[in-house]
Amino acid sequence: MKSADNPSADDPQSDPYNPFPEPVTIPITDVFDLHSFQPSEVKLVVEEYLNEARRLGFRQVRIIHGKGIGVQREMVHAILGRTPFVLGWTDAPPEAGGWGATIVSLE
Repeated sequence: MKSADNPSADDPQSDPYNPFPEPVTIPITDVFDLHSFQPSEVKLVVEEYLNEARRLGFRQVRIIHGKGIGVQREMVHAILGRTPFVLGWTDAPPEAGGWGATIVSLE
């Protein structure tokens, strides 16, 4: 609640408990590493990344999902399978992550 003593109490960007008061901008390149995202964020960030990569004119990108037990890899592949402008994908070569990364071809 705003008051004369605290005029910005309703402003989320002035919240002293918010560690990220400003939006974080991530540069879009041809490589996208998912290691810094929570599993619950993967679907949304991969979809947004693909849209931006396409908008910027990338014809091929590499998504690093890690090896683990393959859950994120399967999730990424499912997203690629339902994205209309994805022409195809394959595991990265060994020197670029092997099955811990996916090379994606975009229209």
